[in-house]
Amino acid sequence: MRPGVVTALLSASLLVLGAAPAGGAGSRPLPARMADTGGGTQLITAVAPGPGSTTGRVTWWDRRGAGGGRWVRAGSAPARFGANGLTDGATRAQGTNTTPTGLYDLPYAFGIRAAPRGTAYRYRAVRADSWWCQDNDARAYNRWTQPRPADCRATEAEHLITYRAQYAHALVIGFNYARPVRGRGAGIFLHVNGEGATAGCVSVPAEAMRRILRWADPAAAPHIAIGTSGGATAITRY
Repeated sequence: MRPGVVTALLSASLLVLGAAPAGGAGSRPLPARMADTGGGTQLITAVAPGPGSTTGRVTWWDRRGAGGGRWVRAGSAPARFGANGLTDGATRAQGTNTTPTGLYDLPYAFGIRAAPRGTAYRYRAVRADSWWCQDNDARAYNRWTQPRPADCRATEAEHLITYRAQYAHALVIGFNYARPVRGRGAGIFLHVNGEGATAGCVSVPAEAMRRILRWADPAAAPHIAIGTSGGATAITRY
């Protein structure tokens, strides 16, 4: 391969990861250039090249060492985003098939399959009567319900067990979760890839999802930051 082609490919890889050319201020690890990482010592970054992108990269990081330490990459995998790209999480509307940008906690994990060996996170098993309520008129809006309550219409809820590939393993992303705003969106997860782009979640290959679950330590307060490599939704804003 010609040297010029190699250089171009390396530059493209750096762009996807939200990095700048070596030698400048941007050569620091991505979490070190972010406005906020959640205060813990673990972080997942989900970066797309632009707001209209449906693919990008997920990287998980550890902060190690005394005196604040330094961020070290623990793993990385290709990622998929919403079918209509990414949008600002603060103004997102439900049903738009967009992935919300921002910094979020990761309340708990769940899955149709058993938790990977070594998983420390609280892990909830999906059963035949497990649902995620997305009904704006229901008291359980943006919550796991088991069974589905009468005021949460089946047409406005996800029957989790029917998504056998995607929800083999997953982490709940704390978007619109602590104090849900109706109409903002519900059921945003980090989960296993399906056939293509998502309805607003972030997805990764199955083995990457298992690796993330084995890596994540609730004592390290992991968060996920979702954004683009530049522009108004740049991940460094979070």
